[in-house]
Amino acid sequence: MNYEIENRVSKSQIKTIDLEDFIGDIDIVVFDLKCWLKDDLILVEKDFREKVSSFDWSIYNGKNVAIQCSNDAIIPHWAFMLVSSELKNINIKNFIGSVNDYENFLITEKINNINLAIYQDKPVIIKGCSEKKFKEFLYSVLIEKIQPVAKKIMFGEACSSVPIFKRNK
Repeated sequence: MNYEIENRVSKSQIKTIDLEDFIGDIDIVVFDLKCWLKDDLILVEKDFREKVSSFDWSIYNGKNVAIQCSNDAIIPHWAFMLVSSELKNINIKNFIGSVNDYENFLITEKINNINLAIYQDKPVIIKGCSEKKFKEFLYSVLIEKIQPVAKKIMFGEACSSVPIFKRNK
């Protein structure tokens, strides 16, 4: 007897969403305000503004910049905003906060920009096993985006998924 293995999942209409696919091309570099503080602790406004205006921000072209301070110095909000504004002036995407928070922000942006036509009236599996651990709120962003168009939403893998949502007929 000759048996042929058939991959029924690949032939089905099921669409799989893997959050790892949303982080593939995210490259984030850190701009640390600490190096522009007196004794790594004190922000002197005049000196700080001079450094901001004379710095060559173009070294960050094509990158996503996370603006933060790596020590416990108390930095006024305007200092972070000033750096952000300088980066924005030359179209460099930036974020005030940690690399992890910025990554989550960028993933949220990508989720909000997905092509919903792919999922229209289709069963969708949100992949459960990933090498990276994702913040739970990303799953709610994903549900918020695809539930209005998906026929059914499941979580896990095609061989063992947990039902999350099913549209009434």
